[in-house]
Amino acid sequence: MEEPGAMRVAVGMLWLLALGGLPPARGACPSQCSCSLHVLGDGSKARTVVCNDPDMTLPPASVPPDTSRLRLERTAIRRVPGDAFKPLGRLEQLWLPYNALSELSALMLRGLRRLRELRMPGNRLVAFPWAALRDAPQLRLLDLQANCLSAVPPEAARFLGNLTFLDLSSNQLLRLPQELLATWARLQAGPFLPGHHARLVLGLQDNPWVCDCRLYDLVHFLEGWAPNLAFIEARLRCASPRSLAGVAFSQLELRKCQSPELRPGAASIRSPLGSAVLLRCGATGVPGPEMSWSRANGHPLNGTVHQEVSGDGTSWTLLGLPAVSHLDSGDYICQAKNFLGASETLISLVVTEPQTSTEHSGSPGALWARTGGGAEAAAYNKMVARHIPHIPEPAAPATGPPVPNMKEQRTLQHFQMGAPGEHLDVQAGPQEAQRVSALKVVGDTYQSVTLVWKAPQAGNTTAFSVLYAVFGQRDMRRVAVQPGKTSVTLRGLVPKLKYVACVCVRGLAPRKEQCVIFSTDEVADAEGTQRLINVVVISVAAVIALPLTLLVCCGALRRRWRKCRTGGAAEAAGAYVTLERLGHSEDGSEELSQQSLSEADRLLSARSSLDSQALGTRAGRRINEYFC
Repeated sequence: MEEPGAMRVAVGMLWLLALGGLPPARGACPSQCSCSLHVLGDGSKARTVVCNDPDMTLPPASVPPDTSRLRLERTAIRRVPGDAFKPLGRLEQLWLPYNALSELSALMLRGLRRLRELRMPGNRLVAFPWAALRDAPQLRLLDLQANCLSAVPPEAARFLGNLTFLDLSSNQLLRLPQELLATWARLQAGPFLPGHHARLVLGLQDNPWVCDCRLYDLVHFLEGWAPNLAFIEARLRCASPRSLAGVAFSQLELRKCQSPELRPGAASIRSPLGSAVLLRCGATGVPGPEMSWSRANGHPLNGTVHQEVSGDGTSWTLLGLPAVSHLDSGDYICQAKNFLGASETLISLVVTEPQTSTEHSGSPGALWARTGGGAEAAAYNKMVARHIPHIPEPAAPATGPPVPNMKEQRTLQHFQMGAPGEHLDVQAGPQEAQRVSALKVVGDTYQSVTLVWKAPQAGNTTAFSVLYAVFGQRDMRRVAVQPGKTSVTLRGLVPKLKYVACVCVRGLAPRKEQCVIFSTDEVADAEGTQRLINVVVISVAAVIALPLTLLVCCGALRRRWRKCRTGGAAEAAGAYVTLERLGHSEDGSEELSQQSLSEADRLLSARSSLDSQALGTRAGRRINEYFC
């Protein structure tokens, strides 16, 4: 009797198996989920639990312990506690797609030694507990697509070495750490067996990548494609900076990041009291370093700071001290800094007492000082005398070409040292024939001025040179002027600083009367004031002249109108004032008199005849007329 009952049980089990599942044998299925038991290809059984209740706020606590696949999707779960999945030792696939997850515990994978897949796309994760992957040594697939991850920490590379699929697409990633790229680079160098799947599949697309030097390694990693790697989307694009937005990685030319490196310069500067001092400091680095000044004693800076970048990419910072005093003496610290580090250098400034000028009494500079130049003239002489040699006036005309002495030759060579490798070509003939005169400074902006001069004795093939420097500094910069031009614009000047500039024929040493001292702000302000005065004068003249012009025009129009209203009677009466010279012949016909008319009379008669012809026709009678 028991055998038929056993058979009925067996038939029922086979029927349930045909329907696609068996009732849970161990543990009850959660009320908010559905459970099914499947037989795998190797004969083993796998339980799948699916929960998609939109009101679920925490993972279910009564999941059967023999579950191998757990899928919690489209729920209101915001966080996963540390012991939520600990009893599920046989769990191999954990899917948590499209929930409201924003917080994960570092212990969430504790006990999941068999876990092979972890899918969490479409959540709100701003951070991921990468260290939790240590509890899942069999993990091969990690899907974090469409979250809010903004960075991957460098230590994450230690826990991602066993993955064969990693999807980080559609997040907020700006860049990836070099440690992670180094881990993937080892896969590029590894052996590849034909017929096998790629060892690693990466999804990195749809992230706001910042294309600067920190993306250099990732760009070169993508260029070095290897069969061991596969990308879901290999054509990645930049999001910033704005100039590179939308540009593909394959079109970028990035430079490798470099820490700041300071350019060597003057470590100590001595300058007289009251002079202007310009401290310069340059540095290179990728990205360009931020430059700053400070004093070693902590005192505030008594000057202005100007930043500029040269053509070779060097960042320069200029500290201008307009009139130094003994309080400005001391050590100045120049710092260059970017995200890779900082570099500093020390520049010492020593302010000395001004020395007595030993200029020659016959030089033009000394003459200017005697004629009332004052302190400015003395400073001018001292400044220019550092670079321009004293050239005495010749006492008698020379019979041959002038031969400069050795001291003058040395001075000229020092003056032209700013252009290495250039031959010093001293033109023949006296310097007076090529002397520059009427040197004038025209202000453009606070960073540029225009020098204009005259050279009446110079030809169109004469080339000039302009030498300029900050007032008080010894080294001067040179600007070559094209032949035939008598003006040049100096750019890159520092506002509110005093400069000295000299113009001379190329190859000749300039004299002091060929130099000028100017201040950038004063020249620009003066030029702007002159333009304002011109505008005011023109405006005032227009206001005064316009009413007078209108008055004269109105009077002329009124007289013209009155003349037209007087009618043609008066005009007809006097139309033939000059035709009295017309006589009548014996047959009654009119003929010209024998008197000779002047040219003016003939012209008047011709014009009046036309007017009278029209008047005679209106009066009903015809008048015989003669045109001169």
